[in-house]
Amino acid sequence: MVHSLAATTLTVAAPLGCDGSTAQGAEEPVDGDRRPSDVLVTGTDAEMLVLEVTPANKVVVRLPRVEVGQGVTTAVAMMIAEELDARLADVDIPLADARSEGNQFTGGSSSISSLYGPARQLAATARARLVTAAARRWHVPARTLRTRDTRVFAPDGRTATFGSLTRSAARITRPTVPDKPKPTSKHRVIGRPTTRIDARDIITGKAKYTGDLTVAGAKPTVVARPPTLGGKVVSLDSRAARALPGVHEVVRIDGGVAVVADTFHHAFQARDALRIKWSPGPLADLSDAAIRSRLRAAVPRLAPPPSGSAQTEAEFEFAFVSHAPMEVLTAVADVRAQRAEIWFSSQTPMSAREDIASAVGLPVSKVRVHVVRGGGSFGRRLNHDAAIEAALISKKAQRPVKLMWSRADDIRHGRMRPASQHRIRASHDRGRVVAFAHATASVSESFAKQGLSAQGGARSAVRAPAAAPLPSDSGLYNFGRLSGDSGSVDLAIPLGAWRSVDSGTVRTAEEIVVDEIARSLGKDPVAFRRTTLRAKSVKAVLDKVAAAGKWGRTMPAGHEQGVAVHEEYDSSVACLVEIDAVDPRNPRVTKVVMAADVGTAVNPRGLEAQLMGTAVDGISTILNAGLHIDRGAVRESSFADFHYARQRHAPQHFEAHILPSDRDPGGAGELGVPAAAGAVANAYARATGTRPRRFPLNF
Repeated sequence: MVHSLAATTLTVAAPLGCDGSTAQGAEEPVDGDRRPSDVLVTGTDAEMLVLEVTPANKVVVRLPRVEVGQGVTTAVAMMIAEELDARLADVDIPLADARSEGNQFTGGSSSISSLYGPARQLAATARARLVTAAARRWHVPARTLRTRDTRVFAPDGRTATFGSLTRSAARITRPTVPDKPKPTSKHRVIGRPTTRIDARDIITGKAKYTGDLTVAGAKPTVVARPPTLGGKVVSLDSRAARALPGVHEVVRIDGGVAVVADTFHHAFQARDALRIKWSPGPLADLSDAAIRSRLRAAVPRLAPPPSGSAQTEAEFEFAFVSHAPMEVLTAVADVRAQRAEIWFSSQTPMSAREDIASAVGLPVSKVRVHVVRGGGSFGRRLNHDAAIEAALISKKAQRPVKLMWSRADDIRHGRMRPASQHRIRASHDRGRVVAFAHATASVSESFAKQGLSAQGGARSAVRAPAAAPLPSDSGLYNFGRLSGDSGSVDLAIPLGAWRSVDSGTVRTAEEIVVDEIARSLGKDPVAFRRTTLRAKSVKAVLDKVAAAGKWGRTMPAGHEQGVAVHEEYDSSVACLVEIDAVDPRNPRVTKVVMAADVGTAVNPRGLEAQLMGTAVDGISTILNAGLHIDRGAVRESSFADFHYARQRHAPQHFEAHILPSDRDPGGAGELGVPAAAGAVANAYARATGTRPRRFPLNF
């Protein structure tokens, strides 16, 4: 069910848990200019979507997700345009402010699958009411009318824009034409490769990120942070910093010392002029070797193998990895005695609003969070460290601030994928796998259990999982008896969900072992997978990459192919990689072929871009990108030493194949990472004749 709001614009909303008098789903515009309205029909949709058709013939849907480069605004605009029969150019998808109810979580590759039904139903209902309004205006049967290009057309040639029908359509409670979404066979927008609706704005600089916002009185702010994780200020001499031009405030906070100035240049100068004595953090005596030793000891023992079976065994190490989104963390905060207003890019704005309110001591109802587009995330913006910090600084400084974390701030003190250790054993007998065991251990965030963030402030929104039994992910294969377990090492290290989360290491390790099982059985890796995979959809994507990538073709010495598959989020993916490892210390992935079955691909061009991004993630984390811990400090501080793939490391050839499907959409944003990482590792192993066990390889 949906409800509509009678107003000067047609508004159709689908709220969660609201009664007929409150219209909780109707978000106030950012400028606070809310139009009077009356609720006509109430529903219970968790997305709480609101659709408006303005007199200017623009369709506006405030999106309860954040755009961080994944293209969700374009996909939702396509859904709305499809069902409303509107021009895509007439559809605007601004981001909704944080709400108190509903679903605003952007993560788990869930945005498209969760919005697909509600967004289409919303638009279909709006279209039915617009058509009914036109029929009443023209005194013709509604079934004779047609819609296209954000207009209604009559058989006699009369036309009306949707915007001209809004007043009468908003009063209609029972449309006289069907209000159900179209069948897939009728789609003209969904499924067609489409350029992002914000592409021109991004290229020309018109798109606004948090750092581009102008908020009255908000001054540039940076923070001096300790040399070690969790270090504290022992003493502070700020006289030299305060004497510099352009400096307004120097404020002590739990995570360090903040400087508020006229420009970021002035702020960084003053930060560097601070004289601070730091106490060491709790990990000051700990480095990589000791962490790795603890992880190995924390991996649970594997159960005894079946009697009489042969074993393929392996242990793997995966390093800490920074999210390193291209746009550094930035937040604007204006905290007053009775209210607070925050602007930043958040994947969890509802949790962020609650945590900010708790941190500054205000009721949640007095805190307003504006969600701003983000320049990348990969899970980093699930946490809101910077926003909480900005709010605390604003409260102490008694002025609005625009806080920016430098690249070094985030790499050295921000969230990261936890380091992990894996032990795998495949038992085979008479040419088939009869048992498969996979045990893991990873670093967990000990202070998260105490409700503290990395900066010692308010609790964070996403916490590291506690140790629990781990059913082996290789239920993907007919591998007989499956078993698994997990352990953890508690360390005061700021962790966060990194793209593909556990699958990025669990599946990667297992796909490497699958190749080694095939080798031990004298079978081709693709042929072995074909005979052991359970799902037809996974076999189909594997067959596609094998054919498109010409699996098994003759290659020069030091060059090889690798393949891997993955299934998650009701989607399947396969990846074939070609690598040049003539110089094993400087390998280069030269070709990537991917195939995916994600159900209905709303925007195949956007999906291709997602797969390309996951390929780069796989290349990076297998070959070069990781973080070291040296005596309680993160060694890396920028892209100069955190070696994420650059243009020269990208494959010279990339292709993505999207398998057709009539199913509703599954997830895709994280889907390709494990397959890409596994394929890169397998290609490297085949090219060099080695068995890589430690990732990234250059550690």
